[in-house]
Amino acid sequence: MSTNLQTILHPISAEMRGLNEVIGKSLSSEVALINQISAYIIEAGGKRIRPALLLLTAQAIANGKELKHHLDMAAVVEFIHTATLLHDDVVDESDLRRGRATANAAFGNAASVLVGDFLYSRAFQMMVAPNELKIMQILADATNTIAEGEVLQLMNMHDPDVNEARYMQVIHYKTGKLFEASCALGALLASGSSEQYQAAEAYGRHIGTTFQLVDDILDYTASAEQMGKNAGDDLREGKPTLPLIYLLDHGTAEQKKLVKNAIEQAEELPEDLFQQVYQAIMESKAIEYTQAAAEREAQLAKDALACFPKNAATQSLMDLCDYSLKRST
Repeated sequence: MSTNLQTILHPISAEMRGLNEVIGKSLSSEVALINQISAYIIEAGGKRIRPALLLLTAQAIANGKELKHHLDMAAVVEFIHTATLLHDDVVDESDLRRGRATANAAFGNAASVLVGDFLYSRAFQMMVAPNELKIMQILADATNTIAEGEVLQLMNMHDPDVNEARYMQVIHYKTGKLFEASCALGALLASGSSEQYQAAEAYGRHIGTTFQLVDDILDYTASAEQMGKNAGDDLREGKPTLPLIYLLDHGTAEQKKLVKNAIEQAEELPEDLFQQVYQAIMESKAIEYTQAAAEREAQLAKDALACFPKNAATQSLMDLCDYSLKRST
């Protein structure tokens, strides 16, 4: 078992290099600003977890059989994810991502939104190439669900009455759905059985939820250098994440009042009030509660792999569950 991402992704190292080539070629445009922003985004890197999940799932189920269209579809998934980030950063007014200025901070909101639209439309151009209706259905449904998740999150902003069920729905729509679609595409491209296809969907959904819950923890426990974005951003944006929801449910009367005020004020949050909320979270069991929820999701993801062939790619999918829990970035 490894929790080193490079080691985990070793079975698809050649495919990941191929993916980078496809991404570079597919992003070219006659419009200079699109090329400029696209290059800026690619240089920022990112873990490419979603396309890696597609490639690992496909390789695990194919179990040595030849695959087609997997690199192009992995690029499509990465383009959809990047488009959501470009739009997200504008909505959230974020200025730091992956350790550098966001595209909207560097190029302005209008350019970010429009290049996000370009990435979506390029993804749709590429997804029709295999002439496979099921591929289009998976990706169209995922894109629509992500958009619903963005709007749900917007409705939850500055609302201290958001409960755990409402928050988990946002996670499933906004984060889990693209993980789920990535794994479903991998199973489809590998001509997996109906059982394997459903298992791939479940695996993606649960590991996607794990990643988001760990992100919620890292928002309070990691430095800006580790996370590549500012610590406490979620609270400052008025997002009630699971550690805050735990405190609203289980904190003292004083802590509940503190968190309620913080969520409602958000952008105008004085630094001393943020520090009080941070201290309340650290003194409570909010982090442990969120960690336990993440561990349950990671175990459900592992359980879903029972019908996969036993091979190096399946082992990597298992190891990704442990990585998702132990990562600090």
